[in-house]
Amino acid sequence: MNRKLPLSPFLLFAVLLFLLNEYTLNALAPLLNKTTIVGLWLLPSLSLLLLFYALMRIQVEGMSLKFKLSAHVLLVYFSSLLVMVTVLLLTDIVRLVVAVAKFFIDQQGFVLMSRPTFTGYAALLLGFLLVLAFLYGILKGKYAYRLIKHQLFFKDLPPAFDGFRIVQISDIHAGSLNNSNAIQKGIDLITKQNADLFVFTGDLVNNKAEEIVPFMEHFSQIKAPYGQFSILGNHDYGDYIAWPNEASKLANLEQLKKYHAQIGFRLLLDEYICLQKDQQRLYLLGVENWGLGFGQRGNLNRALADLAPNDFKILLSHDPTHWEAEVKNHPSNIALTLSGHTHGMQFGIELFGWKWSPVQFRYKHWAGIKEENGRIININRGFGFLGFSGRVGIWPEVSLIELRRG
Repeated sequence: MNRKLPLSPFLLFAVLLFLLNEYTLNALAPLLNKTTIVGLWLLPSLSLLLLFYALMRIQVEGMSLKFKLSAHVLLVYFSSLLVMVTVLLLTDIVRLVVAVAKFFIDQQGFVLMSRPTFTGYAALLLGFLLVLAFLYGILKGKYAYRLIKHQLFFKDLPPAFDGFRIVQISDIHAGSLNNSNAIQKGIDLITKQNADLFVFTGDLVNNKAEEIVPFMEHFSQIKAPYGQFSILGNHDYGDYIAWPNEASKLANLEQLKKYHAQIGFRLLLDEYICLQKDQQRLYLLGVENWGLGFGQRGNLNRALADLAPNDFKILLSHDPTHWEAEVKNHPSNIALTLSGHTHGMQFGIELFGWKWSPVQFRYKHWAGIKEENGRIININRGFGFLGFSGRVGIWPEVSLIELRRG
């Protein structure tokens, strides 16, 4: 299967990058020497050429070092440009407003005042700080695992399960991982919680089953009294790379399912299992990936077969759009849904309960807890990373969920 290079988006990005660069360097010219300005033209230009070459070769070489290096340089540089442009543009708007006001009020003619020097320094400082943030995210942030605790109350929770603790992780993306010692710290954080149940909500690999092999010993350490359960995510099906034939793609998926079992994860494929405690029951469901724009393989009704509408149910569904589109209004009450998929875009800000990420323009709810129609979803920010080899502000997550009756 040959895929054409998406030339139009690439050219649009290149044009936008050069326009922003021209505006920024022109505004900052009084503060920069000629050598620096030349360097700041060469860096994005050479990176674009390298990325174009890597894209032309991606069917042969995959996401090569050339691709990753050029893409990361452009991402960091473009992001810092956006920050600097914002500061400079706000300054220019103020200059324009003042000039227009003086023209009409003072009748002094239309004269733009010069840009204040401090705004140029402010733009440079903010751009530099963002570069440092990206560097931290690439070198350290992508393995800066954090534990996020949620205590959730349900009126219909069977009394025996009051205080039942679930650890959830999502989106391991083993093909991106490259630091065994750092990964072990994440595993230690999981095992330290001594949870009753462990669940993994999809995307074990980026594309190929073999990606998990170097890390199987790490994830095999995860144990819980009521078991370890998992589902498939959109990347697990191998949809995003070319295969020699359909049989090879299907064989890869079957091998991935075997690896789930070898790790100790019981893979749920449109089915449920019953957890019993003191003769009381809780039902754990898992569906294949169902997501708007990412394939709708899962069959929720099949997973619900034989269950009563008021049985207490927890659903594992990789993509949160499934909850929005079907689960939260389903006739059968599903008390809690556990999802992942968004990664919080691996970039954003979370401070004092407030959070922002560009991913919110794609997903109504993209991280943490949301309740609607008396039903709750938790979206895990992901254990691994994909595309951008780092995390800035949105750190890798281990969710600890305590079920309470009340």
